Amino acid sequence: MEETKPDLQTEADIKVLVDTFYDHVNQDELLAPVFNEFAKVEWEHHLPKMYAFWSTVLFGSVAYKGQPFPKHLAMPIDRPHFTRWIALFTQTVDELFEGSMAEQAKQKAASIANIFQMKMGLWATPLAKP
Repeated sequence: MEETKPDLQTEADIKVLVDTFYDHVNQDELLAPVFNEFAKVEWEHHLPKMYAFWSTVLFGSVAYKGQPFPKHLAMPIDRPHFTRWIALFTQTVDELFEGSMAEQAKQKAASIANIFQMKMGLWATPLAKP
């Protein structure tokens, strides 16, 4: 019998999701160089911001204060980067969680990626779901 996975419900769940997702990003040949070589992300500072961001997006906690888009504008990213980001995010959610909040997390991630691409002039048609 297949074991059911929990839904995203708590701040601890957000932390597991974000940590696991960025572990995947750091092992990805397309995305890791953008984060580590170009942006030189200081993970000990970035991850808590991502916990707050996703808590705000999913739980309405208003923990995140900031504007994520401008930081991404100068990055050397294109549609393939967004496609991979969405695929890894979706894969990570599916690995760990299932339920309505898990589905909402995947939908919000795709929506955020599409909005960023549109603002960056990269968006011609919506990205297909991976």
